[in-house]
Amino acid sequence: MTDPDIAGRYALALTLIREAGDLANGYFRARGDLTIKSKGFQDMASEADLNTELLIKTRLAEAYPQDAFLGEETGVTDFAPGQGIWVVDPIDGTQPFISGLTSWCVSIGFMRDGAVLFGTVYAPARDELFAGGKDFPATLNGTPVERHPARSIGEGICGVGYSPRLKPEDFLPLFDRLLKAGCMYYRDGSGALTLCYVAAGRLNGFIEPHINSWDCLGAIGVLEGAGLMRSDFLAGDGLMKGNHLIAGNPEVYAQLTALYGASA
Repeated sequence: MTDPDIAGRYALALTLIREAGDLANGYFRARGDLTIKSKGFQDMASEADLNTELLIKTRLAEAYPQDAFLGEETGVTDFAPGQGIWVVDPIDGTQPFISGLTSWCVSIGFMRDGAVLFGTVYAPARDELFAGGKDFPATLNGTPVERHPARSIGEGICGVGYSPRLKPEDFLPLFDRLLKAGCMYYRDGSGALTLCYVAAGRLNGFIEPHINSWDCLGAIGVLEGAGLMRSDFLAGDGLMKGNHLIAGNPEVYAQLTALYGASA
């Protein structure tokens, strides 16, 4: 049976992410008026990111003041062992967002005691809400999803993530191995959305050498609800420092893991 405390949080997340998505989408439609700032190479932000995160943070603090919070824009609150923590990216895919592409989303995940319990990911410009978790079947706009039937990465398309946090010479050997193994790759600027496409069976798998927690925790909840395999992202303080992430059905996951290990 689902813990009623967790069920309540899940219900709130489903409502809140649409409210936050509507706010962010308003900024998206008027993005010509935004003040864009650079936080580093290929790392942008605007008042849309900050104000959307502040909305989420405020609503969560009002409903569950006992929980901690980690957001890309405002950082982490005090966080003690055993305490639940919300992990939020107000706009995952800021570069597509400011470029007028629709491949961006709002991501909200919840974890406690080292386990991701659920996640919600909403792409308002595409009107797609992904959700799921440990005790919640993965859904897209409320309809259950099905995993990709691929038996290898050569069947279908695989999500491949890359970040400038990794040097090209450290990434290219893995990419070379993927291509030689028959990988047809996909990248649209949002790790959270790409992972949800794996959960929904649009992509056969996902691999990224380094991704931050706010970019993937919400989607990891959806993967959990879809019953897919994934690497232990939270190992070695992945929550605060990020980690590599591999996901897929058992066959694809095993192949991606072997290719990642061979190129490490």
